[in-house]
Amino acid sequence: MKRKKWTAFLCAAVLFLSGCSRLPAKEDLIYTDTLFDTVIRVEIRDPVDREVLEGCEKLCKKYDTLFSKTDENSDIVRINTAAGAAVEVSEDTIELIKKGLYYCELSGGLFDITIGSVSALWDFKAEEPAVPSQDAITGALSHVNYKNVIVQDNTVRLADPNAALDVGAIAKGYIADRIKEYLKDQDVSHAVINLGGNVLTLGTKTDGSKYNIGIQRPFDETGAAITSVRIADQSVVTTGIYERYFEVNGTVYHHVLAPSTGYPCENTLHSVTIITDSSLTADALSTVCFLLGYDRGMNMVKQLDNVDAVFITDDDEIHYSDNFLK
Repeated sequence: MKRKKWTAFLCAAVLFLSGCSRLPAKEDLIYTDTLFDTVIRVEIRDPVDREVLEGCEKLCKKYDTLFSKTDENSDIVRINTAAGAAVEVSEDTIELIKKGLYYCELSGGLFDITIGSVSALWDFKAEEPAVPSQDAITGALSHVNYKNVIVQDNTVRLADPNAALDVGAIAKGYIADRIKEYLKDQDVSHAVINLGGNVLTLGTKTDGSKYNIGIQRPFDETGAAITSVRIADQSVVTTGIYERYFEVNGTVYHHVLAPSTGYPCENTLHSVTIITDSSLTADALSTVCFLLGYDRGMNMVKQLDNVDAVFITDDDEIHYSDNFLK
């Protein structure tokens, strides 16, 4: 059995290419950390007080605790372990879960934030990862149904006591949006937020030019780009099967799990990249469109305003949405 050690940050789904001009060191405010199970970087390109950067750090650490799958004090863990009882949670958690439920509805359940009972069976970071038994997957699947998530006022409960939330497909996007919102409130006009490859920019570069964001060539262990997109004041998020996977007897098992089967989603896609204003929207849609597959995913993008996409199929062909080059 071979295991792909999933790469973080520069070798993540999205990476920076050339053109990220830097300010002089005394004005260069950068916060890096390992949170949300990945490496993150927030770079402020305007001359502001260091307290602004420290505010970013506080926000990131707050959300890392709030949405954690393992911290017993997190809102997500408290909901998952409440045995069906209503749990009072933060406004951020309420908003995140409501957004997740919206995309569950949009996808007709192909995307489901109660995949937690299934995702807990798959450990893509283990030294010797293994495929869960069919019995274990079948049992876990019986608890996957987003309609069992009941949000009322400031409480959340799971109508199925054995259900479990997993907000990993949307949390980083939500957090990036909140950081951008905070920076704008601090009168920052130029910044880059990179949460493990979820890239969100505030404005343009300081010289007024756009950022050039690379999209990784699938399964290229050097992190080389296969193409790139130019953005200003937008987010770029990729979901790809090469981000976290392992191989057993010639079969690749990746982290994009299908709620209908409990196994990695099977289609002709290697990755889906979404470009739009909101990082949460890009985060969610990249997963939804991947689960839909190339034809239905591209059709969904065509029906959405202000959303561009890059699909890479398993023949390494690059497919751009209709309005992408216009």
